[in-house]
Amino acid sequence: MIRRLINGLIDIIYPKKCLACDKKLDASAAGASVIHYSQDKLLRDRPAGDFICGGCWDGIKRNLPPFCHSCGRRLEKTSFSKNICPRCVKKKLHFDRAFSPCVYTGVTKELIHEFKYKNKDYLGSPLSGLMAEFIREYNLPMDCLDFIVPIPLHKTKLREREFNQAEVLSKYIAKEFRKDLLVGALLRHRPTKTQTGLETNERFLNVKGSFSVKKPGDVKGKNLLIVDDVLTTGATSSEAARALKDAGANIVFILTLAN
Repeated sequence: MIRRLINGLIDIIYPKKCLACDKKLDASAAGASVIHYSQDKLLRDRPAGDFICGGCWDGIKRNLPPFCHSCGRRLEKTSFSKNICPRCVKKKLHFDRAFSPCVYTGVTKELIHEFKYKNKDYLGSPLSGLMAEFIREYNLPMDCLDFIVPIPLHKTKLREREFNQAEVLSKYIAKEFRKDLLVGALLRHRPTKTQTGLETNERFLNVKGSFSVKKPGDVKGKNLLIVDDVLTTGATSSEAARALKDAGANIVFILTLAN
């Protein structure tokens, strides 16, 4: 909490710079919203113009169709007829389908790093706006979903980071689409080492058996949307989906900001 207060004071005292390119923000642009949200404006807590320049925002690489029917990445031409990418053909994923509005590179990668590791939880508003925009543009089946479930952090990691970025994103999405949020239903009952630097098989082994469901009755027969920040190999999302399905969940979709 103290660290977040200090970071907030620094943001006030020093001139604002773009979090992606580090250039000084045009004072006239600060406060200008660059995302179009719904009429009820549930996501307009803090405009992106306060901390992301227009050039960087426009430079966010969007994930474009056709999408892999498993991991949600853009399909290469050789995979169009199969509707699934070569990576997903080779592995069993326990979720039904994943979706992501952005590609994990460039500006998106920088913003997620600031959001996740530098206590800039206020970035949850514009970043979740990208996710909401994607849901509407591609008509994701929100009506059939019963609950939104954030990927949990282990308690030691939560103490270190002070907030769960997946939960921040989930809260905005749940409000925007008027869905109930299940926080604490999915548990990360053992710590795992960071997935960064691990090979694909190592990632799946690293998270195997790390999730459990607190009250299986809460998810039995339900259709769920798991929310996280990034999907790389799909190991974490798949293992979380496995725990939910073992507890009786019906459909489990994944929504991440980037893949």
